[in-house]
This record gives sequence, structure tokens and C-alpha cells, in this order.
Amino acid sequence: MKKLTMLLLLGLALGSQTLYAADKSDSTLSFWDMLRSKLESLTPQRKVTATNATGGVRGTAMASEDVYWKNEATGQTIDSDELDAFKKAVKLIDLGNKAQAKTAFSDFIQKYPDSSLRKDADQALALASKP
Repeated sequence: MKKLTMLLLLGLALGSQTLYAADKSDSTLSFWDMLRSKLESLTPQRKVTATNATGGVRGTAMASEDVYWKNEATGQTIDSDELDAFKKAVKLIDLGNKAQAKTAFSDFIQKYPDSSLRKDADQALALASKP
């Protein structure tokens, strides 16, 4: 009975290591998958000509931290042109056009140096440059 238990534990230990190694091998593909899911969560910000105003009631007992600000709790917003340029570069990677994708990511970095996607663009450019 002891031998059977030990054999079972040994099999479980070896099987779990194999599964763990299989999970680690997908790490190179996970960057592109994470990038795609991040792009889906971004909300393009439209250029609106209307003006918004916020009002308050004098003498209310509400602290300034409790005030609701529009777009505070929503996902990250980004300019629609900026988002389209980045999505175009990612689509080029999906199509296998690494040379065009590298150019698109470089153009994106030059055109939008202060973008919230800058780190992702730098990392994508580095991965696209690999042979």
C-alpha cells in the first residue's frame, strides 16, 4: 500500500511539472494576446465641441473626494486617431507583415510620444524586430 501511495504521489509531482512547463512556453504569444485584450478595453475618445459644466451646492456636507466626476470610474480613454494607428500596427503583425509593422510602430511612437500606449508600442517594436 505504501508503494502504491508513493507511486501515485510521484506521478502527480511529475505531471504537475509538465503542465507548469507547458504554461511557461506560451509566454511569447501572451504579449500579443494581452495587447489585443487591452486594445479591446480602451474607449476611443471622440472630439466633442460641447462644453460640460459641474455645479455644486454651497454649504453641503459632502467631501470633495465623494464627488462624482464623469469618466472617473470607466475604462481608460484614448484619442480615436491614436487608437486606430496602434490597431493598424497590431493588425500588420497579425497578417505577418513584420517590416510594415515595425514602420507603423515607429511612426506611432514619433507621432504620439506621450501616449498611454507608448510602453506597449516600444515592446511591440522590440518583438517585431526579432527574427
